[in-house]
Amino acid sequence: MTQPPPPPPNQPPDPQGGFGAPTPPPAQQPEPGYGYPQQAPPQQPYGQPQQAPDAGYGYPAQPPTQPQQPYGAGYQQPAQPPYGYPPQQQPYGGYQQPTPPPAPGGGKKLSAQLQIVIAAVVAVVLIVGAGIWYANSGDGGGKDDEAKGTGGTSQGTGGNGGSGDTKGIGGGGKEQPPANTRAKMGFQVEQPAVPDVTDVSGSWITDKAYVKTGVNSIVAYDRDKGSVLWTLPLTGQVCGTSRHVTADNKMPILFEATKRVAPRYYQQCTEVGLVDLNAGKLLWSTSVTGGTAGDQKVRFGEVTLSGKTVAAGGTDGGAAFDVANGNPRWKPQANDQNCFDLGYGGGEGLVAVRKCGPYDTQYVLIQNLDPMSGAPISQFKMPDGVKYASVISSKPLVIAADVGDSAGDGSGISDFFSLDEKTGKLKAKITADADQYAARCRSTKVEACTKALVANGRLYVPTEEHEGSTGEYGDETNEIIGFDLTTGKTAPEKADAGDKYTLIPLRMDGGNIIAYKEPPYDKGGRIVSIDGGTMKETLLLENPADKTIHDVENSFSPDYSEILYRDGRVFMSDMMLSKPRASASPEDKEYLAVSFSTH
Repeated sequence: MTQPPPPPPNQPPDPQGGFGAPTPPPAQQPEPGYGYPQQAPPQQPYGQPQQAPDAGYGYPAQPPTQPQQPYGAGYQQPAQPPYGYPPQQQPYGGYQQPTPPPAPGGGKKLSAQLQIVIAAVVAVVLIVGAGIWYANSGDGGGKDDEAKGTGGTSQGTGGNGGSGDTKGIGGGGKEQPPANTRAKMGFQVEQPAVPDVTDVSGSWITDKAYVKTGVNSIVAYDRDKGSVLWTLPLTGQVCGTSRHVTADNKMPILFEATKRVAPRYYQQCTEVGLVDLNAGKLLWSTSVTGGTAGDQKVRFGEVTLSGKTVAAGGTDGGAAFDVANGNPRWKPQANDQNCFDLGYGGGEGLVAVRKCGPYDTQYVLIQNLDPMSGAPISQFKMPDGVKYASVISSKPLVIAADVGDSAGDGSGISDFFSLDEKTGKLKAKITADADQYAARCRSTKVEACTKALVANGRLYVPTEEHEGSTGEYGDETNEIIGFDLTTGKTAPEKADAGDKYTLIPLRMDGGNIIAYKEPPYDKGGRIVSIDGGTMKETLLLENPADKTIHDVENSFSPDYSEILYRDGRVFMSDMMLSKPRASASPEDKEYLAVSFSTH
């Protein structure tokens, strides 16, 4: 059995009961029912022999004493209303509010006289209440006003998504409209030559630079001039990047140990490193062995960041590292064949997606982890028929999955699951009709979803394009809709793209949504800020409508490109490069990245 390496001097030892620690073979126990919150086992003190727990870490817990209702039992799909007004989500399991018992006296109707008396009393109460409200609704401020706003934070902001009360929701963003929102073309980075299809996913913005994955390298460009500020050469191609960075712009990556050579343009993705985006330096790099990989290096598929922990996962299992020095916090073990960490969702929390059981009966567990030790805080068993799951947000905890391959459109999403990260209980299941909603997840990736954002106690997703107000070809449009994470109901407010435009949510800015408006053929694209409560938009930037410039912008499809916006600048870049066509003319110039700016 391969053991984790000893901790460095002056570092606390890895807890033996932590995530990735060796565990005995599981007892033969029935699987827990879908939706039943899994209780995390207590951790053994360091140095003590680990006892076999009742439902050992990473194994199914005992089912609840109450029989579980089959997934979706009793749930009736409501009729679909017109676009922009999605159906109200039913409570999970089709629960209906019980009808109140009849009033005493056999439920007889009230007499006319009594109705008049009640109406008079209600009128008096309303008048008095209105007077009290008016007396307290001035601009006098006071302590109560200071506590009303909850916007301005990122994920985890509370909200009342389905109530229609948007007070305290949205706002607080840093992005403000410039004096002139008309943008001009900034710089262009030509595509580098590649011998075969090459993944170049990954781009970031700092105070001074636009940073982009290249070929066997990461390159920083001046945000305005496009001149190269630094180039970080690597031993091989970048094969995974984090969407999260530290406060001082340090970001984890995965890369290949050697360069690709003909005829095999592929190498194993085994190296984990931390890049300083300000200085252009690789601060540390490492790899691990163990698990199903045995004495070989563990292969990873994606990497993320949470607090002081870098976490990487894949079909060989998961590992975590100290941000400061790359020392392993945990890694796959030889007896982990029963369960393995497919990947992690980072950010404010650290969430593992684990696949467990024999191949033909595998099931998926969602575990909220302590980022320092890997010990599970809570866990949730996904329903039967879920092969993969994606983390939309770690806090609040929101998961996307395609249950029973029912989405049917390649989006990887049939339902969203809003979970209590402390207890593992299901708060709401939000059914996402694949014909109506446009969020996307890469099914085998844990943290690669697009067009889905969480903030203000809501999940924001765009609708699919649909016929515009005129009903004519070319006027297609869409909306962004909010769902309450507690009830699963849709918020009454929505953001309309307007005829011929399509809204694509990019990221949150405080309580506001930063979105790209994909334009019609005769307009330039726009960047807008949408208040997360009122859903009213503010224009931040509009690209030129000039055909030549528009053609360049249009070459970056939002579904296959990365679009970043910050401080009056928008950057668009490719995620995948291929060998140039032999018939390509000089006019068919292709770019790795382009920028537009209001500065």
